[in-house]
Amino acid sequence: MTTIAQADFIQSIADALQHISYFHPLDYIHALGDAYEKEQSPAAKDAIAQILTNSRMCAEGHRPICQDTGIVVVFLKVGMDVRWDATMSVQDMVNEGVRRAYLQPDNVLRASIVADPAFTRKNTRDNTPAVVHVEIVPGDTVEVKLAAKGGGSENKSKFAMLNPNDSIVDWVIKTVPLMGAGWCPPGMLGIGIGGTAEKAMLMAKESLMEHIDMTQLKARGPQNKIEELRIELCDKINALGIGAQGLGGLSTVLDVKIFDYPTHAASKPIAMIPNCAATRHAHFTLDGSGAATLPVPSLSDWPNVTWRPDVNAKRVDLDTLTPQIVATWTAGDRLLLSGKLLTGRDAAHKRIADLFAKGEELPEGVNFTNRVIYYVGPVDPVRDEAVGPAGPTTATRMDNYTEMMLAKTGLISMIGKAERGPVGLEAIRKHKAAYLMAVGGAAYLVSKAIRSSRVVAFEDLGMEAIYEFEVEDMPVTVAVDAAGSNVHETGPREWKEKIRHLPILAG
Repeated sequence: MTTIAQADFIQSIADALQHISYFHPLDYIHALGDAYEKEQSPAAKDAIAQILTNSRMCAEGHRPICQDTGIVVVFLKVGMDVRWDATMSVQDMVNEGVRRAYLQPDNVLRASIVADPAFTRKNTRDNTPAVVHVEIVPGDTVEVKLAAKGGGSENKSKFAMLNPNDSIVDWVIKTVPLMGAGWCPPGMLGIGIGGTAEKAMLMAKESLMEHIDMTQLKARGPQNKIEELRIELCDKINALGIGAQGLGGLSTVLDVKIFDYPTHAASKPIAMIPNCAATRHAHFTLDGSGAATLPVPSLSDWPNVTWRPDVNAKRVDLDTLTPQIVATWTAGDRLLLSGKLLTGRDAAHKRIADLFAKGEELPEGVNFTNRVIYYVGPVDPVRDEAVGPAGPTTATRMDNYTEMMLAKTGLISMIGKAERGPVGLEAIRKHKAAYLMAVGGAAYLVSKAIRSSRVVAFEDLGMEAIYEFEVEDMPVTVAVDAAGSNVHETGPREWKEKIRHLPILAG
């Protein structure tokens, strides 16, 4: 009989969440390093370099890899012979571990969880509660697999009830392009096949905790049908040419994981969930001997890649920006932004829309005329930081507000991650504005370009308040220019064609 102490369990959860906030799993780093070496698309190679540089900076500085520090998901296998020395429920112990991790003063993590999701969506301020799955198994240990799952990748989850004879490959290859790039590729895809609807989703999520081993699998060759399917899907997804950040390139996925389970004769449930460039998960076992410890990687484990600004990048003074200057930008241009910009994401846009609907003005101090808005919810600063990690959020979520912002506020450009949808693109073309893309998964690197930060409106929204940032040489790419040219359309199309003529690169 093993006794697991409440204090040890809580401390293990807290320590693991801090650990994964700044240490990428080394299997991911090695796989991404290999992808960097093979990549031939300059835009994709630049994006991967930013992600790798950001990762090493976070490992050195013990600060979050991404500003979205995720929703905590925990899979527990509790041995039947385990005894708990605890007064709290398992759910409450996990929540207490989350609370301690996210409020840790030396490395504050962003609180992203909102309660009352259908209505008030009020932030819980400590990132609780976690999503906990418990399985009772033979044995006398507690096996813990936990992850901090980013919203951008989680929002791209897909599910279908296929007919028994429908092709899994056809569904996946048709569906992946519909996910866009808001999940920050290159990353992993987890797939669950069989069971029931909820079982398939659960398997897809848990499969993302597995070790990245596609290179090793191809080297030794598949040993069963599932491994054959993994290789086929990985190659065919990469042949789509979507590439890093959706810019077009050779690597869209680093691995595809598949779990399956028996299902009803009339059914073939299938779920697909991506893991982003900030993939964060840990696995440990408690045996009653104390709190768990996770191995600390050496900085020498990171590839020797250091991102530097493109020597041909155009320098932009945000404080003197005009529509005429914006009109000179061309899709694909690299820019280095300096000066002041405003931030705003989902909740702030909703507040602004509500003000306009009531015939009211913007809050005092908020003036978007000839300015740029950055879609971001930053991490709180620690020590001498102006702001914590502050990477972009998915821009498509602001598409329905884009016409309002461009028509009514004087805004002339926006910064986010991934592609824009049809509604957003139409508004950008109509108003001859521009959409600039920052790299998702490089939040700490981006934050180093932010020299000062202050809240100017909606302080009660926490990380979703409107901030004013003063930036210096903030790197972005013109994703959609004033003429409507769009790199998220042209890049993948170009690289899909290139890969078709170089089939050896698809593998």
